[in-house]
Amino acid sequence: MGYEAATLRELGKRAGASPGLVYRYFPSKRSIVLELHDRLSTTFVERMAVPHRGSWRERFLHALEVSLSVQAPSRDVLRALLPVLVSGSSDGLFSDRTSFSRLRVQRAFVEGVLGARDAPPLDVAQALGRLLYLCHLGVVLWWLLDRSPGQRSTAGLVALTRAVLPGAAVALRVGRIRRFVVTADRHLRDALLGDE
Repeated sequence: MGYEAATLRELGKRAGASPGLVYRYFPSKRSIVLELHDRLSTTFVERMAVPHRGSWRERFLHALEVSLSVQAPSRDVLRALLPVLVSGSSDGLFSDRTSFSRLRVQRAFVEGVLGARDAPPLDVAQALGRLLYLCHLGVVLWWLLDRSPGQRSTAGLVALTRAVLPGAAVALRVGRIRRFVVTADRHLRDALLGDE
């Protein structure tokens, strides 16, 4: 049964809850998805509140690991919701209705770059933080689709990312690369995030 076909009554039954209890807290399927967005993003931000010192690369990898660990208990649910999350629907990751959650998590990635010991200039740091947030979403999508035992392919992707980031930090010192980061951020915000 997919998201579109499921009813609140069926979801409550699968969760072992009475229909009355489900309808009391969740008037619609959409409200369940929004609650999931809210809980996961809130937990992520709470765990990120513990300062992690280091370079922007180290802080990004830390945020990525925190995000995956926060979402791990909900992996099966998120996999089932994947068509909704990546669609243009009002429950998707990039919709206006879920912007509260997206902006909350995105802000943590931007702050991770801004607070790094090697933070680039402000405009580049903000752009880089948003691009790292989108990279993080790519890793999360990979992780959700990963069928390898114990998601070892995702571990490999994270290790590969860890190996590539020092070169990215060196490249970021070049003016042309910095301009590329700012321009790419502008296009990605226009395409996916709106002008936030």
